[in-house]
Amino acid sequence: MQTIDKPLVNRVAASGLITLNLEDFFPEGELATFDLKDYLYMELILKEKDFRAALKEHDWEQYKGKNLVVFCSADAIIPVWAYMLVAVYAAPFAGNIFQGTTDEFYKTAFQKNLSTVDGKEYDGKRIVIKGCGDKPVPPSAYVELTRKLQPYAKSIMYGEPCSTVPIFKRRREAK
Repeated sequence: MQTIDKPLVNRVAASGLITLNLEDFFPEGELATFDLKDYLYMELILKEKDFRAALKEHDWEQYKGKNLVVFCSADAIIPVWAYMLVAVYAAPFAGNIFQGTTDEFYKTAFQKNLSTVDGKEYDGKRIVIKGCGDKPVPPSAYVELTRKLQPYAKSIMYGEPCSTVPIFKRRREAK
């Protein structure tokens, strides 16, 4: 039996697939949290005078250059002005201040970062939106990128180029 030495061909590379990795749109900077629960009296009430005093004593330097997520993990009614005061104190230090949960922060940050994607750049292209990764990419980011690409892409797949799940395929238009 004779074997013929043929050069190995990378069929994935030759396929013309474009891989987009949503981790490339991950918000820059470390994430820090500020939980108002720690400032509530009996985990129920926010006393303005005590809260203002605590904010003056708080180490705001620890948030330098970070994305600060401000929320309350206790089931308490928090007045809007409390979030506003935290923003005032954190502003000289934090790179970004967001009111909500960390999940909401990531959804909003990805929405903002994906707003720069021009679907026209992918007109007629075969796209693979990379799946697994090391960073917490919310499902909403996959939905948003798919929404932006669908009017232009020839096809959209999810996963890795060697093993994909078909998501969308443009049908041939009748002539």
